[in-house]
Amino acid sequence: MKKVLITGANSFVGMNIERWLMKTPEEFSVDTVDTMNDVWKQADFSQYDVVFNVAGIAHVDPKPEMAPLYYKVNRDLAIEIAKWAKEHGVKQYIYMSSKIVYHASKSLKGDVVTKNTTPNPNDFYGDSKLQAENGLKELETDTFKICILRPPMIYGPNNKGNLPRLAWLATKVPVFPAWHNKRSMLHVDNLAEFVKQLILRDMSGTFFPQNSEYADTVELVRYFADKNNKKVWITGLLNPFVWLGGFFLKPVCKMFSSSYYEQDMSQYGFNYQVVSYKDSLEDVEARKTMR
Repeated sequence: MKKVLITGANSFVGMNIERWLMKTPEEFSVDTVDTMNDVWKQADFSQYDVVFNVAGIAHVDPKPEMAPLYYKVNRDLAIEIAKWAKEHGVKQYIYMSSKIVYHASKSLKGDVVTKNTTPNPNDFYGDSKLQAENGLKELETDTFKICILRPPMIYGPNNKGNLPRLAWLATKVPVFPAWHNKRSMLHVDNLAEFVKQLILRDMSGTFFPQNSEYADTVELVRYFADKNNKKVWITGLLNPFVWLGGFFLKPVCKMFSSSYYEQDMSQYGFNYQVVSYKDSLEDVEARKTMR
């Protein structure tokens, strides 16, 4: 049996990982601990095989004055917990980084990440994650394995991220630009199964889990509109406005730019695609998660 400690209590990812692993109690025991005010130091790390650190700041407006907090939580705390885990005999440390270490979408040019793409963050959120990765790699030994996850956008039931907002928008707008794109996404159950396999196989390294199908913003709007019996006119007549807005409006770039991993980066010799892309959209339940 693998004993797992999740640092970062009550997070969307952490709770779903715990739920998933506990489906097989003969294989896993899971505890969680908060990372606020050094509460995590009260846990007995010596009894755990694996520490999965999901604590971090992500969905906060990255104002310049927030930079010190990002580095304190995303970098310094992640490394401190890893050092503590190593000192107490933990064998594997899993860190939730992000695709954002390559860069945040700030234009409509889009990006394709390949195995040869070098991380190049263009904001302090991405930089804080990348600096954490570099610090963690220095701690790795034969008896202390480091797993770094760089997932794209994670979504699932009761998540209040960008996908539910897009689903809500699809029920409100009468027209939408026919600006097609390709985006990597990852359903939280697919992430959870991926983490499960990392633990069972005692793996280490940097990983790029994603769904086996790319998303397209236009097709997502079409899907959620149809699901809610709403008519949306998808037209290329609005595309010039998208192009123009891309020069001035960050949300336009975030919504319409392509951003994806090549699929061969996300294949590891085991299957973690437990939820199909179509079924995962059914799971979103957008109306229940939007105010």
